[in-house]
Amino acid sequence: MRPNAAALVVKTGNPIVLLSRWLLLGEWRSHPVRALVAIAAIALGVALGYAVDLINGAAFNEFSAATRSLSGQSDLQLRGVQGLFDDAVYPQLAQREGVAVASPVLELNVTVPGQANALKVLGIDTFRAARVTPDLIGTADPERPFDTLADDAIFLSPAAQQWLQVQPGQTLALRNGTAIVKLRVAGGLVRARAGQRLAVMDIGAAQWRFGRIGKLSRIDLKLQPGVNREAFRRALQAEWPMGLQVSESQDQDSRNNNMSRAYRINLNVLALVALFTGAFLVFSTQALSVIRRRSQFALLRVLGLRRAQLLRQVLLEGSLLGCLGALLGLALGYVLAAAALHFFGGDLGGGYFRGVQASVQFDVPAALVFFALGSGIALLGSLAPALEAARAQPAAALKAGSEETALARLATPWPALACLLLGALLTRLPPLFDLPIFGYMAVALLLIGGITLMPRVAALVFSALQRFSLGRRHGLVTTLVLARLANVPGQASIALGGVLSSFSLIVAMAIMVTSFRISVDDWMQQLLSADLYVRSASNGETGALQPAEQRLLSTAPGVARASFLRTSPLTLDPARPPVILIARAIDAADPARMLPMTGPVLPPSAIAADSLPIWVSEAMVDLYGYRLGQQVTLPLAMHPYRFTVAGVWRDYARQSGAIELRLADYQRLSGDTEVTDAALSLQRDADPGAVIAALRRLPFGATLEFSQPGEIRALTLKIFDRSFAITYLLEIVAIVIGLFGVAATFSAQTLARAREFGMLRHVGVTRRQILSMLALEGGLLTALGMLVGFLLGWAISLILVFIVNPQSFHWSMELHMPWLGLAAVALLLLLSASATALLAGLRAVSVDVLHSVREDW
Repeated sequence: MRPNAAALVVKTGNPIVLLSRWLLLGEWRSHPVRALVAIAAIALGVALGYAVDLINGAAFNEFSAATRSLSGQSDLQLRGVQGLFDDAVYPQLAQREGVAVASPVLELNVTVPGQANALKVLGIDTFRAARVTPDLIGTADPERPFDTLADDAIFLSPAAQQWLQVQPGQTLALRNGTAIVKLRVAGGLVRARAGQRLAVMDIGAAQWRFGRIGKLSRIDLKLQPGVNREAFRRALQAEWPMGLQVSESQDQDSRNNNMSRAYRINLNVLALVALFTGAFLVFSTQALSVIRRRSQFALLRVLGLRRAQLLRQVLLEGSLLGCLGALLGLALGYVLAAAALHFFGGDLGGGYFRGVQASVQFDVPAALVFFALGSGIALLGSLAPALEAARAQPAAALKAGSEETALARLATPWPALACLLLGALLTRLPPLFDLPIFGYMAVALLLIGGITLMPRVAALVFSALQRFSLGRRHGLVTTLVLARLANVPGQASIALGGVLSSFSLIVAMAIMVTSFRISVDDWMQQLLSADLYVRSASNGETGALQPAEQRLLSTAPGVARASFLRTSPLTLDPARPPVILIARAIDAADPARMLPMTGPVLPPSAIAADSLPIWVSEAMVDLYGYRLGQQVTLPLAMHPYRFTVAGVWRDYARQSGAIELRLADYQRLSGDTEVTDAALSLQRDADPGAVIAALRRLPFGATLEFSQPGEIRALTLKIFDRSFAITYLLEIVAIVIGLFGVAATFSAQTLARAREFGMLRHVGVTRRQILSMLALEGGLLTALGMLVGFLLGWAISLILVFIVNPQSFHWSMELHMPWLGLAAVALLLLLSASATALLAGLRAVSVDVLHSVREDW
């Protein structure tokens, strides 16, 4: 019977536990930097993912709560499909059987002079709202209790008062068209949520002051006890199938969720990229540790340690790295989320949750998920090294020079090829739940397949280089380097994998962001065909231009032609954000002059006589199934009209969908003659500055805002860069993790080769030559890793550009390569890898020659 290994270690206590602790602490004491790098990589991935989840969760929950507070205790809401509807509907609902209370509301995003954002103003019937939405009742001065009914009074939430810097008793100036409406701040809204910018006034006063006489935005319904809400909803919707929509509070939650879901999920997926790279670093750490301790494990096997015990030991080491990294990442993620919400708000650059003040709350379920991800992915990274340690034959493993045989299984190409093939097949599948689930899976499979294929690629490339160098005069350093890389491709591939995983993700994200940015710039150049753009307000929906003001703009000195535009919301699905209806002057025979069309268009002769042409954005095709030539019915001014889809155009501004129609058609059908924007083409020799000065002298000129195409493009790209700030941060993190991986891998391999360097020193190789050898090895390995990483990253970028983005955001783009930026990153990685290998070698060659080779005596 073989002696028990534990008996040789201790004579008291649980021997296996003490042996496990001795092996673990001994390894970490010997190589603390390598363990810390692996822990830091896992921590960064968990921190970014958890921070993004906390920020989005806090902002989304606060935004949804603020939205629900506007509905109060209502059971149903009746809303206009096109925003506003005739208030003649209200008395019908108030007297309807089954309705306990009907509360009319006029909801307007009012333009605030001098502010970048609009103020949400609600006009309410105080007596009705007291029973449905009591939180919206303003707190009036006790000496003026009837201010809630006054036609000049407005009540502001604390956040709105702070934002506008006004107090009760002061005057607030708001915009209606090109005129200024001055209202007295009569009090506050004490039950408004923190950060909610909200104003309330009497509904009659709101209709009069903002030119919405006879118009409502919604009617809140509170039903009598015992009424079947779903049946009541269906019956009510059947009476107004086109002009009005009946919704419940969960429809608002669904709308909020759909509005930002793709953005939130994409940020989470990008954050998990760092976690994936961290998992490979755990694999690299454990694989090198197992290779270095191969003879130690074999000796323990000879002394009686069973395979299962050795397997558990290696898995324990990897899982502890993951657990420590995950715990550190959760704490760091919480700090990052708190800082981001405090300094930047909760929209993360997407602009979905403006106007709310979210605070971070520790999310236990999400923390458990990310802890499981961090520790689980580290455990997964330790699985292959653990299996190798357990399967190794003790007799063979005790021999020096058997390290490469431990990695022989990695050279099998079939699992890698299977991953690559499966990933390619998944790119052909449609989205799942309106999300590119299969696209994400394809990216993961390509990364796994590419990294797994590296041993075979390294063997082929370096063997070919060695054969090519035969018969040619090369220095000693080059000969030794090529001989090692060709004969130990498994160990080389571990170093390659770190470079490959980080560089491929950097390449993929850089290509995707660059392609999107250039596509947006090209799109803006096509849309901005005029010389000067004019609007009465850059925010809100009360800054429109009347027909008389439009005529004055058209006939201003220096203006050759004026083209006007009108935008309005159109709700086609209560669970989705509204579609934007855009009316402008479009030549039906050649719409590509105004719109970036993505395919063929229908000529006017192909449009039916009882139908009018519309041109829809790509999102309408994905979300609502619109197709070229399809006839659809859309409500305008509560009346249904038939339209034909005459073309599909690219729109990067409205993710929820947009519909373009001719301005003349819109004005004739809706009776709405207001416009929101004007595009002015100037006379040949007109100076834009002189034209702007002339327009400012108009009676309403002081309220106008002017922009030239270059200014709009610069502002748009600035907003774009802010929206992708998180992506840029993730690219930097990927670079840092990649450099950490290179440093840890080369350092570990160099220390493990101390005997090799000692033997080389014995036969006359100098320290300088060994250091040159290490620098050249690092450069060649990094160059190959970057070459394959570039090809893999380019393939992943194709998935991101042509699959993930269209399925997530419903727009397409052209592929553009950021050659200069990629070259700079590649040069940085190449120099860093060579320097890291050189610095790691300094320690190895500093060991005494006799000491380094004593194990061979």
